Amino acid sequence: MHSSTRTLGLIAGAALLLLGSGCRQKTADPAPPSKASMNAAQGASLEEMRAIAKEAYTYGFPLVDNYRVQYSYFADAANPEYKTGWNQIFNNARVYTPDDKAIQTPNSDTPYSYVGADLRAEPLVLSVPAMEKNRFYHLQFIDQYTQNFAYVGTRTTGNDAGTFLLAGPRWQGEAPAGIKQVIKSETDFAFILYRTQLFDPSDIANVKKVQSGYKVQTLSSFMGQAAPPAAPTVDFIKPLTATEQRSSLEFFNVLNFVLQFCPTVPSEVEIMERFGKLGIGAGKTLDAQALSPQMRAAIEGGMADSWQAFKAVDQQAQEGKLTSADFFGTREHLRNNYEYRMAAAAAGIYGNSIEEAFYTQYKGDTSVDRFVLHFPPGQLPPVDAFWSLTMYEMPASLLYANPLKRYLINSPMLPKMKKDADGGLTLYVQHESPGKAKESNWLPAPAGPMMVVLRLYAPKQEVRDGTWKRPALQKVE
Repeated sequence: MHSSTRTLGLIAGAALLLLGSGCRQKTADPAPPSKASMNAAQGASLEEMRAIAKEAYTYGFPLVDNYRVQYSYFADAANPEYKTGWNQIFNNARVYTPDDKAIQTPNSDTPYSYVGADLRAEPLVLSVPAMEKNRFYHLQFIDQYTQNFAYVGTRTTGNDAGTFLLAGPRWQGEAPAGIKQVIKSETDFAFILYRTQLFDPSDIANVKKVQSGYKVQTLSSFMGQAAPPAAPTVDFIKPLTATEQRSSLEFFNVLNFVLQFCPTVPSEVEIMERFGKLGIGAGKTLDAQALSPQMRAAIEGGMADSWQAFKAVDQQAQEGKLTSADFFGTREHLRNNYEYRMAAAAAGIYGNSIEEAFYTQYKGDTSVDRFVLHFPPGQLPPVDAFWSLTMYEMPASLLYANPLKRYLINSPMLPKMKKDADGGLTLYVQHESPGKAKESNWLPAPAGPMMVVLRLYAPKQEVRDGTWKRPALQKVE
């Protein structure tokens, strides 16, 4: 799934904060500032404050943006994007359309299922059914940092039935019989994003059957035992909007709220101590009202500096020097590169690791230009599953509404498309129809800025090692 300049073109946070049905909400009024946090901010030079603010904003953006999404999905029942409560599964037996606006750059190939996991009291047990060998599916496990820490699915565990245990960072128990794999999250809350391939519209009944076989239960329920004591109820704070997140100093208090559910890992002890100088950390408060105008300007300048750094990373992606393989994965894969992690969340939160999917994007203005994407004979995208090309209207990075209701072209559609005389394939990317004879190969585009994302699911080795080169999006003169 996939914000601002969403150049990395990836798919579609996670401060999954609260107790199943026992959570409460409150507005984002911060707690009274502690004297220690105010003194900490006052004890740093303006230059140091700006540098810390930049670093903390870059570090925290994925956590705060993830919280915005997770709050709408699992905490705010009045939100039009609400799915279900914590530790339950919601199956969406349809693909994304332009009416879906919570997540930027969503894919429209795979109906989604969602689980917001509260792992504080006990683990969850997730079961998947057996399904056809040619149907791609997976469960993507995402922590509150937006790191992909595990996968279950076609590539990793196969299409046979299986039962898996998901545990939080503080769990020390042993898995019971019947568990195929134990999966550990670094954070108390996690997001499990299921994707189930839809071959064509007539296949939706089969997808629903697969989804009905996805089961989620607590470990105690799985074992037929009494539940352990419930974790403390947590009051949600209202998240910032996507626009507010860019410049509001309240960003850091939302981050502080999220961090209480993210036990500090050894590699981040030093950086969290540094953030503490600015009142940033679990249980801390950055009181904007207590700051002098100069201090406030320094922190706001640091936030702006973070977005400038994002633009530089984004430009490298535009030039092909960085790809989705650089931005999504485990903590070990990302090596605590917080600029890349922020870029991934800003460009396409919840994107897949390279082993599961590869993304590349093209941008243009189809109010003035027409484009073609040409694949020579025998040179379609190399995948073990399927590929798709999806249109997004910019700058919102949402699916483009059009009369054909065609938001993408993908490999399952190939039998209905027209090949070139030499056996190649040409796709037409433009606002107006290329003519009836070519409409089967037409991806409708807005009359304005657009982005198309080419997704390769289960990419072959030449994609994963970087030797495959994407075709150019060519302007029609």
